[in-house]
Amino acid sequence: MSTVFTKAMRKDYTILIPNMSPVHFNIAKEVFANHGYKVALLENQGPNVIREGLRYVHNDICYPAQLVIGQLIDAVKNGNFDTHKVALAITQTGGGCRASNYLFLLRKALEKCQLSHIPVISLNLKGMEKNPGFKLTFFMLLQAYSAFIYGDLLMALSNQVRPYEIRKGEADALVATWNRYLSERFAHNKGYIGWAMKRNLNEICKQFAAIPVRKEEKIKVGIVGEIYMKYSPLGNNNLQAYLEEQGCEVMVPSMMGFLYYGADNAITDKTYYGGRILSSIVTQFILRQLFKVENMSRQAMQKSGKFNVPIPYSEMKQLNEGLIDYGVKMGEGWLLTAEMLDLVHAGYTNIVCTQPFGCLPNHICAKGMIRAVTERAPQANIVPIDYDPSATHVNQENRIKLMLAIAKEHLDGKKNPE
Repeated sequence: MSTVFTKAMRKDYTILIPNMSPVHFNIAKEVFANHGYKVALLENQGPNVIREGLRYVHNDICYPAQLVIGQLIDAVKNGNFDTHKVALAITQTGGGCRASNYLFLLRKALEKCQLSHIPVISLNLKGMEKNPGFKLTFFMLLQAYSAFIYGDLLMALSNQVRPYEIRKGEADALVATWNRYLSERFAHNKGYIGWAMKRNLNEICKQFAAIPVRKEEKIKVGIVGEIYMKYSPLGNNNLQAYLEEQGCEVMVPSMMGFLYYGADNAITDKTYYGGRILSSIVTQFILRQLFKVENMSRQAMQKSGKFNVPIPYSEMKQLNEGLIDYGVKMGEGWLLTAEMLDLVHAGYTNIVCTQPFGCLPNHICAKGMIRAVTERAPQANIVPIDYDPSATHVNQENRIKLMLAIAKEHLDGKKNPE
């Protein structure tokens, strides 16, 4: 019998949250704090995380599950937390992905190491698991959405400035400054909607545009793949940092694109399989409102005239037309091909596709679609990289270096056509 997170626990229990994307989650964690929860965003990495994951999760489950559960178990056992005053939070999608089962795998892992008294909180929007002491309210979701909008903007701007900055570290320092400021604003229920948000978005773009940069052309690389592997430095062995060390500018698609995709799938399901019309109408209305905020962020980037502005989600979706059916949604489905084409059209023709062990749909929708993508966009230079507990960094880096060697040839060819 699993332990329930009660209202009494809310006062003095710390909720541990796995860290998928440092920029986004450092802002989003303040949403929990703002609503009376004590939270800790996990930063533990290293070989012990995967060792704990392999010790308590059977080895044919997907690699992200091993990492997320390993990180939580490692934090509980070695993170100086009082095991009688912590709860663990984990997302539960409720779809066909095995991410729906991470919660139960985590509870089994806690049982195996005699820690079954620790409550596990399911973060889901479908009412699958309920805890008296924890509830996702409308205002929490609204603030979380705003946190991801800010996170996407900070990630996009810092990625475009960092490789060219004259004074190293300015972009990352500005990200940290805005993290602190937005956290303080959220704590006072400010800055996450309306004019205040628009003002913040414009000011963020203005400050990043003011960072002195060198005018030079670098190899541009995009990162796509399964959502955890795409964003998590723990999952992809610090892929972005490695690419930047190799002299590249890196683009990672927005996290909001994935969330729009999830909502959009609900509309597609209604068309394909039937269901409640009202649910589809409400989802479409919500998406239209969310797209208005997305456009506010894009306009802020356009004002400076210095940044590569991402196209709207609706236009990115159209790039996939005729490639893979919109009913294909497991393993990031059609979103993967659309993101690859979006990156190519934005000038990031070199793409690393991060693929986790144990996610067959992701391999089909990513590696299986590379030929179709390159037929439509011949300039695309795509390398799929497998991530699993036994994969060596050297092998992964060698494959990336081969992709970069081809990219350098293309770049040199552009500079010296003759």
